Amino acid sequence: MGAYYLDWLNLFFRWFHVIAGVAWIGASFYFVWLDLSLRKPPQWKTDKGISGDLWAVHGGGFYEIAKYKLEPEQMPKTLHWFKWEAYTTWLTGMAMLSIVYYANATAYLIDPSKVAFGSSVGAISTSLLFLFGSYFIYEVIVRSHLGKNSLIFSSIIFILLIIACWGSYQLFSDRASFIHIGAILGTVMAGNVFFGIMPAQRALVDCVRRGEKPGKEVADLALQAKNRSLMNNYFTLPLIFIMISNHYPMMYAHTHGWLVLVFVCIITAIVRHYFNQKHLDNHKPRYLVIPAVLTVLLIIWMRPEPIEPLPVATAAVAAETVTSDSVPPTTESAVASSAVNTDAVSDEAVSNESVTTDVVPVTASVATGADDAMMNVVHTRCSTCHAAQPTQQGFAAPPAGIILQTPTDMKIHKAKIITAVQTGYMPLGNLTQLTDEERQQLVAYASGL
Repeated sequence: MGAYYLDWLNLFFRWFHVIAGVAWIGASFYFVWLDLSLRKPPQWKTDKGISGDLWAVHGGGFYEIAKYKLEPEQMPKTLHWFKWEAYTTWLTGMAMLSIVYYANATAYLIDPSKVAFGSSVGAISTSLLFLFGSYFIYEVIVRSHLGKNSLIFSSIIFILLIIACWGSYQLFSDRASFIHIGAILGTVMAGNVFFGIMPAQRALVDCVRRGEKPGKEVADLALQAKNRSLMNNYFTLPLIFIMISNHYPMMYAHTHGWLVLVFVCIITAIVRHYFNQKHLDNHKPRYLVIPAVLTVLLIIWMRPEPIEPLPVATAAVAAETVTSDSVPPTTESAVASSAVNTDAVSDEAVSNESVTTDVVPVTASVATGADDAMMNVVHTRCSTCHAAQPTQQGFAAPPAGIILQTPTDMKIHKAKIITAVQTGYMPLGNLTQLTDEERQQLVAYASGL
């Protein structure tokens, strides 16, 4: 029953997370485009302190947008602050991390083959330390003198991101590894707003309200806020990818999943750089060609090995391996047995009858044995979750509504089974300890259905 309520909480927070994320990312993209699209205003606007303006048409009306270099002639009564979009996205994201990965740590967070955490508490504590420890390192760097140089700052952060990708794969399940990198990026972006961008904006507004010219302290805060905004800008596309990555096990369940994530971050960051340059009227197609080529190379590198359907002979061996108590008779023994009981029939008739009546049951026995063997693996490794009433703790219903109880069920869902088992996506966190040999046999068996 607890899993049922957790599913509803997950649905609730996921919905608000998507809404807040769209609002935050949309505002971020819009203001980046706006800043890079502003043009030199006429002299009368420059005399009023306007550094750039833009005319636009949307929704049946004209919009005149002006950006002041420092302060307007008069502070407006209503001033909108773009902050709650970021805060709500982070809060709902952390709520989902707690509901999905912490409340069901054994299913989603822990991979015993990597780190055998003694308890869920140990795994959750490690997760929180990894997340907030990474952010603390970032905050130290951005506040140091290194954070004042955009190139050096960006290079250091990229190197640390690679280390974080590798480290997450040493600690957590493959799926949780991707999500943790997304959580780090989201925390950094929200932290940039809370600890950097907003303080700089407040300092500027306070100076304007007091009628004072911003001093060096405000200028330093503005420079730091600029670098933080730049980092948020380049983190946006990688974060969007990670937010949807749990639907694509071929990415995070790859043998070198951490390296896949690094390449995706590089590709998406280059794409973001292209659009940044385009907004400045610097059309550089190479920043689209390079990520396109890298994407093709990534697809080729990640392609899985071809699947060979399980032949009948191999099926028989698999059946003998898993169910050694059911060994079907051979064709020769069946013929001999039949011949003993056919005294009244000619030798030729005996031979023909034995072949036609005994070979078919042997083949059927082999096929039945293979089905029994594979279904024994399915019932042991898969059906604890994929049943009408799952017995695995944390599951109120079978994942994706898929029930695996019979060979017919296997045939219906064979395409999903092959992908999920071959990529390592299932069983989740390998809870049921499916062996590599069983995994190969299961993929081959399903492909032959």
